[in-house]
Amino acid sequence: MSENPLVSIIIPCRKIDDYTRECVRHCKQLSYGNFEIILLPDDASENMEGIKVVSTGLITPGAKRNIGISMSSGEICAFIDSDAYPRNDWLRNAVKYLADPQVAAVGGPGITPEEDGFMQKSSGFVLSSFMVGGLSNRYRTKISYESYDIHSCNFMARKRVLNDVGGWNEKYWPGEDTLICLAMQRQGLKLIEASDVVVYHHRRSLYTPHLKQVSRFGVHRGFFVKRFRGNSVKLTFFMPSFLLLAFIVTALMSIGISFFSNVLLMVMSLYLVVSLISTLSQVKNLKMILVVWSGSIMTHLAYGTSFLVGLLKRDLKR
Repeated sequence: MSENPLVSIIIPCRKIDDYTRECVRHCKQLSYGNFEIILLPDDASENMEGIKVVSTGLITPGAKRNIGISMSSGEICAFIDSDAYPRNDWLRNAVKYLADPQVAAVGGPGITPEEDGFMQKSSGFVLSSFMVGGLSNRYRTKISYESYDIHSCNFMARKRVLNDVGGWNEKYWPGEDTLICLAMQRQGLKLIEASDVVVYHHRRSLYTPHLKQVSRFGVHRGFFVKRFRGNSVKLTFFMPSFLLLAFIVTALMSIGISFFSNVLLMVMSLYLVVSLISTLSQVKNLKMILVVWSGSIMTHLAYGTSFLVGLLKRDLKR
């Protein structure tokens, strides 16, 4: 890789809205000077100075990213969601990790922006809780580590590697990031989550938008466990479903049997206490504590149920 490689920033989006303009504005202000920006809306309703704006029609984000790759001139392709924006040193920090030829891709945390509203920030706290498991690292800054699943809102890779693995999956969304990471791992390459490769990602508000998003994640992850295995077969993905099934089974067994009633009460109490401790370890706003605590519980229920649905699916619709 050259010392100061050209980076193609690829932004898939449905339309050019305020979030998209914010993303582009911050990309233009990056401290790394050698880059181009490719914006991929369904329909290019406006031109943006210095930006390649390409109408794609109504296609999946994976298909949009592949169009971006084909149109890119850069040695590196940097993918960011249109409802996110990069920290000023985003590219400068990422490029140094890709100097290692064994590193296929680098990502980093998607932090909840300070300007997000109350319910969006509450969603962010749910996602960054240790109750979410290892994937909570996606939503907070931490030490850098070797990853198995970099999220697509903050994802950079060499163009050559992207082409070698066949690009992004165009059928499945969400989950296309899981599949491209799996393809890279099967080539013996490393994936790095770097604490200094930061974007700010606007959250879906609690409760309904957040839970709908989590449910989609759950369905796809459950299906991927059955269809693709690999980086989807992690204990942390199964835990919400195990917990849900344990509650249901214990509740049924407790009917008329005091022993199991006591077990159910003990397990539920322990779960509620641990989830409350998780909430209190992050949230300092008293008005937000109950919202985040209840949101965490609902997130586990939504994800656990959806994961089981995914396991039972024969296939997923585009």
